[in-house]
Amino acid sequence: MLDKKQLRKKYYKIRKNNYYEISDNFFKPLINLLDKLFKKKKIYLSSYYPSNYEVNTINLFNLIKNKKKIKILLPVINLGDKLTFVKWDLLDILKVNKYGILEPAIKKKFLVPRVALIPLLAFDKKKFRLGYGKGYYDKFLGKYLKMNKNILTIGVAFSFQKYNKLPISKLDVKLDYILTEKGFIK
Repeated sequence: MLDKKQLRKKYYKIRKNNYYEISDNFFKPLINLLDKLFKKKKIYLSSYYPSNYEVNTINLFNLIKNKKKIKILLPVINLGDKLTFVKWDLLDILKVNKYGILEPAIKKKFLVPRVALIPLLAFDKKKFRLGYGKGYYDKFLGKYLKMNKNILTIGVAFSFQKYNKLPISKLDVKLDYILTEKGFIK
């Protein structure tokens, strides 16, 4: 069995070699789920600005820009290497962080998402994810899921990123759903 470091290298290469631009249809199951679960309630939806061959969430930003009830949050790496989320609008300025990832340039009030879209390198049938190895999302979710079990967690990936059984530790957080071009994996 491959260890996490080997799997990260393997699945980064797989994602890079198989990447393609998705259609707007990719996010339709998500929009339908949000409409069903939250009806007219305001939702803080954390996402990510795509990099390194991740599923392109810009399509999602464009799909929901007219949905007043959905407010997008993007991750920010703060002092002490803590992941937080701040409200972001489509035309807000972004800056490059220390990992080369775009994040909001203007620091705003930290908000806790109600729904968290989470990038990943690989996922398994039990809905565990393999991230980039720094543990930002697992630490954030580990802390806030203890305080608020109502955060809906959704990994965003291509179906070719599925791995049979990922090695997991006690810090790894199981996701509620995985969204791929084939729809939700529940």
